[in-house]
Amino acid sequence: MNGVTGRMGYRQHLVRSLLALRGQGGLELRDGTVLWTEPILVGCSEQALRTLAERHGRDRWSTRLDDVLADPSVDVYFDAQLTSARADALRRAIAAGKHVYCEKPTASDLDDARLATAAGVKHGVVQDKLFLPGLLKLRRLLDGGFFGHVLSVRGEFGYWVFEGYWQAVQRPSWNYRVADGGGIVRDMFPQWEYVLRELFGPVRTVQAQVATHLPHRVDEHGRPYEATADDAAYGLFQLGGGIVAQINSSWAVRVDRPELVEFQVDGVEGSAVAGLRGCRVQHRSVTPRPVWNPDVPVAAPFREQWQEVPDNEVFDNGFKVQWELFLRHVVLDEPFRWDLLSGARGVQLAELGLRSSAEGRRLTVPELEL
Repeated sequence: MNGVTGRMGYRQHLVRSLLALRGQGGLELRDGTVLWTEPILVGCSEQALRTLAERHGRDRWSTRLDDVLADPSVDVYFDAQLTSARADALRRAIAAGKHVYCEKPTASDLDDARLATAAGVKHGVVQDKLFLPGLLKLRRLLDGGFFGHVLSVRGEFGYWVFEGYWQAVQRPSWNYRVADGGGIVRDMFPQWEYVLRELFGPVRTVQAQVATHLPHRVDEHGRPYEATADDAAYGLFQLGGGIVAQINSSWAVRVDRPELVEFQVDGVEGSAVAGLRGCRVQHRSVTPRPVWNPDVPVAAPFREQWQEVPDNEVFDNGFKVQWELFLRHVVLDEPFRWDLLSGARGVQLAELGLRSSAEGRRLTVPELEL
């Protein structure tokens, strides 16, 4: 596990996924045997790795990736490093014959995302948003035909990331440097690509406007620096089947909604608003009749006229669920469709989004093959 000293690598992948799997007694397979994971912690900081290893009772850690890849007992390489370091490490792992699983984006540009895969090596990309309770409920509505013909999707994502001058930053500074693979387009457009594709259809065209709203920030060590990467992106996407999607992504917006991300889906028969955990619906039969009259106050608040979708099941951590699916894919050869090609599609959409903004025009998204 390379990159476990970072926020996502540590909290979601090490603690809430693989260590959680160990805590529940391993992953039971369909033949009754139990798969037992042995995480090896890899990173650049010896002190940070030693601290994590001692905290969680792990005795295997290293700052030398090649030594770990040369170990024949290692089956899977996982990467949650900086984006700019990921493609090279994945190539080395593939060359060593390891199955690979990694965070997205899989690379800083599309050329690097076109990773060659050796025969017999399985590969997967984390696409955690699909396993959020809110989007699982949205999927349930789609599968049940609740919307009828889907017309449009509107997404709002983001929050205020402090500049660091008078309150500490809550995101690492590399996120705001182009040279390090930073920028909200490179971070979030790969997310929106797989969410839109899986739920509604492939992205056919993209038109985006990006901005660096806050060009001056302070890093983790209190040093001022110039932000060279975009911190906001406003995207318009045409999907297969004529569905129109528009998604705003920003680290320079204050939140006035129940959750940090929300998607509103409007269909002929009904609409839904889904977030990280919740999902609310309004069916055609109970849709109110709004009338534009700015001289009269709203008699019934619109948000009170929606119905909450029940859980109907217990939702596990989405990262852990996908880890379980990938491990089953490695051991049992069960299907796993979120592969390096899906990761490359996300990188492609990010590149096209940046190019669309620079050129001021809508761009077609070509079909992609590795």
